[in-house]
Amino acid sequence: MVHWILGSIANPHVERHLLVDEGEQIIDEVRHHWVVYLRADAEALGGILVFILFLFSPVRVAWLPFVVAVGLFLHAGWLALDDYMDRFVITNMRVFRLNGVLGQRLATMPMARILDITVEKPFIGRLLGFGHFVFENAAQDQGLREIRYVGDPDGRDLTIERAIIGAGLRPRPAA
Repeated sequence: MVHWILGSIANPHVERHLLVDEGEQIIDEVRHHWVVYLRADAEALGGILVFILFLFSPVRVAWLPFVVAVGLFLHAGWLALDDYMDRFVITNMRVFRLNGVLGQRLATMPMARILDITVEKPFIGRLLGFGHFVFENAAQDQGLREIRYVGDPDGRDLTIERAIIGAGLRPRPAA
């Protein structure tokens, strides 16, 4: 629910960071798996319950549950917006991560610097279809070291490998 609302009002504008003149194209724009929104949804539900308590509270103390409910709604919205604005992008030239709500942070790594990708899938991730990427590279850029809660991690791993091979950085596997 929160994800749908955010999609209509928030946009991280990933396309502004492309090297269009150099022929860079987005292969995949990875948003967080829906499981990351469960915390924000739980807080919003808590806000609804506290708001209902506000409706039945005596007038002299009704302000307290009202303030708590508003605080829960605001914090849930902030959590969801922060997760929604965190994007991992695979292009034909590089991978980059764009995150931040008020300020933005961009971490980028050319395909040539990717030495190894580890895909971690915890038990619950295997059940729900998410995993985490751990990138190993020569410079160990910390902004791209770990990408968490990636949906379809095996498919995304293959997408990155295809992009690396397509860029001519690794030989095509023998058929």
